[in-house]
Amino acid sequence: MDESGVHKKKVTMKDTSSPLTLTNRTAVITGGSRNIGFAIAESFAKAGMDICILSLSTESSQAACEVLRQHGAKVLGLACDLKNLASIDEALQTANSFLGKIDVLVNCAGLLDLKKIPDLDEATWDEVLSVNLKGAFFMTQKAVPYLAKSHSPRIINISSNSGRMGGFENGMAYTASKGGLIALTYGLARQLANLNITVNCIAPGTIDSDMLRARDNETITRLLNRFPLKRFGKVEEIAAAACYFASEESAFTTGAVLDVNGGLFMG
Repeated sequence: MDESGVHKKKVTMKDTSSPLTLTNRTAVITGGSRNIGFAIAESFAKAGMDICILSLSTESSQAACEVLRQHGAKVLGLACDLKNLASIDEALQTANSFLGKIDVLVNCAGLLDLKKIPDLDEATWDEVLSVNLKGAFFMTQKAVPYLAKSHSPRIINISSNSGRMGGFENGMAYTASKGGLIALTYGLARQLANLNITVNCIAPGTIDSDMLRARDNETITRLLNRFPLKRFGKVEEIAAAACYFASEESAFTTGAVLDVNGGLFMG
């Protein structure tokens, strides 16, 4: 921003040491203020992308933006309720106006369900599916008109190992929502290909994040013992996968599910 208060176009030199082109691209990231979503946002910012972070909390999204600005990125933090289609519409319109375009959508926002089958109530089922699956679909639906104007449009869905093989220590609402997100990735990839929009998915194993810390120590130990690599994943490792899918070089990859799970599922 210059002294008159007007944003000048950022000129970012491509890092010639990187095989991926991410500079001068823009992204909207749901759930981008914490954990995996924030790690993706930070990796994008470091690579020269401009970003809009969507979170249920304005304070949370704006706090994340303060960190991202340190990397020289143009960033915007907005509150968005994924259960409210009007909120989705408003957020995307504001993001497009601020960023000038939308090249990448990352559907990362998600709720965790840890209830056992006999304890899973209808309200929890509806809440989890509404955010994790329904919200991701309608965010995508509303973003397509913006993405279609990009020369390299990308959609990246963040699923879970549980969506691949059922998981071990999570509830069925979470499992169903993440499995549905993988199926949604396949369907969207086929039907949006005519617009040159690629749709891909990352399925993380257990990651060192707030979701892991929501579990008790006994459960954490059981989970850790299942990993062939004998450790949990890092948010930065998921972000690295997202950078490939967001890049211009991933143009021939669509309908893919990338397992970043320490060997927990091999299929």
